[in-house]
Amino acid sequence: MGALGDASAHPSRAAVTVTYVAVVREGTEAPKGMRWAAIEAPRGLPARQRTAVTTAVRALRDRMDRDGIAFHLLPTRFTLAALQATYELLLEKRLHKASFRRTLAAAGLVEATDAWRSEGRGRPAQEFRRA
Repeated sequence: MGALGDASAHPSRAAVTVTYVAVVREGTEAPKGMRWAAIEAPRGLPARQRTAVTTAVRALRDRMDRDGIAFHLLPTRFTLAALQATYELLLEKRLHKASFRRTLAAAGLVEATDAWRSEGRGRPAQEFRRA
């Protein structure tokens, strides 16, 4: 993702912090000796690491559409509601349902399958896949 070096002292006295970012599905086990942390509140981190996390999250959100990040977090077949919920989670904002679907259709990002999924009450939702 990038490298940061500034006048703020890191506890390990490292001159540079190198940042890597990865998007993983919920439930993915953290590497041995590590743990996952919520990005909303990176408490307990030195200033440089907080800056690295903030920068990485901003870059990830900026690249969502270009890199199709949301699609990597879903199964191969998904409903449009699930895709929209994933975008809303990553962007931290609500999206207008009709506008979201029009944008998907205009961009040719998804294609309908013959499968339908029943998710509780109401009519079944059609499943889609990335085009």
